[in-house]
Amino acid sequence: MIDEILSLVSKHEEWRERNCLNLIPSENVMSPAVRSLLSSDLGHRYTSRDGFYRGTKFLDEIEHYGEELAKEVFKAETADLRPLSGHIADLIFLACFARPGDVLMCVSEEDGGYPGLSKIGLAGLLGLKLIPFPFEKAKMNINVEKAEEVIRHVKPKIVIFGASLILFPHPVRQLAKVAIESGAHIGFDGSHVLGLIAGAQFQDPLREGAHALFGSTHKSFFGPQGGIILADKFHGEIIKGKIFPRFVDNAHWNRIAALTLALAEMKRFGREYAEQVISNSRELAKALYEYGFPVKCLEMGFTNSHQLILDFETPERSREFADKLERANIIVDTAVRIGTCEVTRRGMKTPEMLKIAELIKRAVDGENPENIKREVSKLCYEFRDIKYCF
Repeated sequence: MIDEILSLVSKHEEWRERNCLNLIPSENVMSPAVRSLLSSDLGHRYTSRDGFYRGTKFLDEIEHYGEELAKEVFKAETADLRPLSGHIADLIFLACFARPGDVLMCVSEEDGGYPGLSKIGLAGLLGLKLIPFPFEKAKMNINVEKAEEVIRHVKPKIVIFGASLILFPHPVRQLAKVAIESGAHIGFDGSHVLGLIAGAQFQDPLREGAHALFGSTHKSFFGPQGGIILADKFHGEIIKGKIFPRFVDNAHWNRIAALTLALAEMKRFGREYAEQVISNSRELAKALYEYGFPVKCLEMGFTNSHQLILDFETPERSREFADKLERANIIVDTAVRIGTCEVTRRGMKTPEMLKIAELIKRAVDGENPENIKREVSKLCYEFRDIKYCF
């Protein structure tokens, strides 16, 4: 049994870490130093704000240091690193500021919004009435004029910007005033673009009118899997007062230590990293478009984020595309979103984006996958070291 478990992990690492091009936009790779903290003694330990557990003085210092770094990186008045995931961060924000029957306004799942906020997700769990943002799929963004009308009419208690399929900044600044006048608490789910926000290359929700920025820490942000909440003082203090014990008991201090080190890396290297991520996304999008792939938003330059989107006619076509790539050790999801977070962290730039586009074209055109696998493995070997880290 032990050998089987260890063998499966070893096979996964050999395949996905060393012989695959990972283009999933909701994944990234940690630096060796950040990764090492996940297996530290901190993973065995508890602490608590009321001092119930003893022996926590260094854990408490790590948490304080991490919160201060997070506030500096995101220019936030408060920060909390305890949420165990981006989904839990969403739950905390909603539960702190909404009650059953209140209106939640966000991007619908059909328009690329986060499914976890849907009627079968947190909206249904908390008894919230879900009203979608008016959305322009051709521009992959919220229709500001129509959204203003809806906000004035329905007076949502909660407005959440951000989405899973996000190519361009959302109109927080344009809609914040009317939302606040209507009595709304404004959040931005930055799960996908958190690293770009930290690198000051996407948008700045907390300066644009959002009361809180929250989400996952392992997508464009290159930390461990988990969540984070940044907020103004009013909302942040309410959130901090309720996280324990309502939403998080043991906060996984190995993860918090790893996240703290990732925040330090982001402070030092974030701008350079985020600039390259966006540049790589645009270059890859352009190259794929020139190969004839249906890349969305040509007129707008394809993307201003860590991902591009291929607009196939049917879900079956999308899945067929993803399956062909997987057989060649090129990993995407079936949306089809193609992300450049991890390949950027490994040091790839424009020449490699052109090579990746070529490999994708050859795989989809039916070339023997074994030929492509060899070239993928060679490319991965050449870029095996992690960049933008200490």
